[in-house]
Amino acid sequence: MNHVSWEVHLWWAALGAVSLINLVLWGISARAFLRKRSLENWNLHATRWPHLVLSAVYVVVCGFRSVLPRADVQRIVLYDSWLSSVFVGRSVATVAELCFAAQWALLLHELASSRKQTYGMYLARAVVPMIVVAEICSWYAVLTTSYLGNTLEQSIWTGTVALMIGSLIMLMRESSGPLKSALRGGVIACTAFVVFMCAVDVRMYLTRFIADEAAGRKYLPIVDGLHDVATRWVVTHSMADWSQEMAWMGLYFSVCVWISIALLHAPRFEHGALVPVRKTARVRASAVRAEGVPAE
Repeated sequence: MNHVSWEVHLWWAALGAVSLINLVLWGISARAFLRKRSLENWNLHATRWPHLVLSAVYVVVCGFRSVLPRADVQRIVLYDSWLSSVFVGRSVATVAELCFAAQWALLLHELASSRKQTYGMYLARAVVPMIVVAEICSWYAVLTTSYLGNTLEQSIWTGTVALMIGSLIMLMRESSGPLKSALRGGVIACTAFVVFMCAVDVRMYLTRFIADEAAGRKYLPIVDGLHDVATRWVVTHSMADWSQEMAWMGLYFSVCVWISIALLHAPRFEHGALVPVRKTARVRASAVRAEGVPAE
C-alpha cells in the first residue's frame, strides 16, 4: 500500500473544483455568444461559432481528465477504474488537444487574412498538421513507455507557438492603437508558454529519457503497448509519484481552458483595426437599413 498524501488529495480536489468552474464559465460564455446571434452579428457568428463547439470539447475533456488524473508512461492513476486507463485518457486527450489547436489556427487565419499576411495564413494552415504529428509522438511515448516521444511532442508544441510569436510580432509592427496592444498581449502570453515549456515540460521529459537510457531501460513493443495501455493502471496517492505532474496539470486544466473559452469572444479584426463587437453590430445594422430591410 503506497503512502496516502493529503497534498495529493488537496490537489485532486482543487482540480475537480476548477473543472466545475470551467463548465460554468463555458455555459455563461456560450449563452452570451448565442445572445449576440442576430442579423447584426451574422459575420461574427459565422467566423466564431466553430470555437463554441471546439471549446466545448476541450472543456469537457479537461474536466474528465481533472476528475480522473493519470500519468501515461508511468501508468499511475488516482482512481481505480477502466475510465482511468491510459487508452481512454489519451484517446480523449488527443481529440481535445486537436480542438484547441484548431481554435488557434482559426483565430490566426482570421487575423492574418485581415492584414494579408501570407506567412500567418500559411502558418494557420500548418498548425493542426503539426499538432497531429505531436499527438503521434505522444502515442509513441505511451505505447512504448519511452519519454523520447513526450520530449518530441512537447518540443513540437513549443516550436509551433514560437512560430506563432513570429507572426504576431510581424503583425504588431504593422499595427497601432488597440490592435497593437492586443497583439502585444498575445506575444507576451505565447512567450510565457514557450519559456514554461522549455524550462519545465521539455526539460522534464528529456531528463527522464536520458535517465532511462543510462539505466538501460527496455521499452515495450508497440503491439504489447496497445494491450498494456488498455489493461494496466497503478493506483497511487503518493506525493513522490505525483509531484512532477502537479504543476503542468494545474496550469493545463485551468489557464489553457480559460484561454479556449476566451477565444470565442476575441475581438474581430477588419482592415487592420481592432473592431469591437458592438461597433460591428452597428455597422451591420446600418448596412441593412441602407438596403431598405428593417434591422431586428
